Amino acid sequence: MMLYVLRHGVAEEVGPEGTDGSRRLTPAGRRKLRAVAAGVRGLGLAFDAILTSPLVRAAETAAIVAEALRNQPVPRELAALEPGVAPVETVRALRAFARHEHVAIVGHEPGLSGVVALLLTGSPDGLRLVLKKGGLVALEVRDPGRGRAATLHCMLTPRQLRRLGR
Repeated sequence: MMLYVLRHGVAEEVGPEGTDGSRRLTPAGRRKLRAVAAGVRGLGLAFDAILTSPLVRAAETAAIVAEALRNQPVPRELAALEPGVAPVETVRALRAFARHEHVAIVGHEPGLSGVVALLLTGSPDGLRLVLKKGGLVALEVRDPGRGRAATLHCMLTPRQLRRLGR
């Protein structure tokens, strides 16, 4: 499976309900995310599944990407992508999507970096990387649900993706 790991876009400091989970993308965050999504489309990427954290900012990010890809597929919430979930639990949850060829996940830091590190090195602390808001990592995963089961294909910053979308 090809796994595409995307961090949500720039969000409000405080959500309308005063909770972290209700934080929405800012207008600038939406604009930048649309340009990032155009870059994803420009790369010719297509997904069998788009999985998102249920938090508003991640769900909005997933919806923008899906819209850029002509709403195929419709994003689905995956609780294992919420902040605070251990990377090993997130990777374990991805096993349910092992039959898919191209899966995108949208979530939060530091969890996403932990997932990438776990899949590449076998430890969520085995690799230090900075995944910027709107950044993308592409991994070829041989055995979803296990550590040390992936090969890094690329890591793109939001700026690189926006340039690809022009």
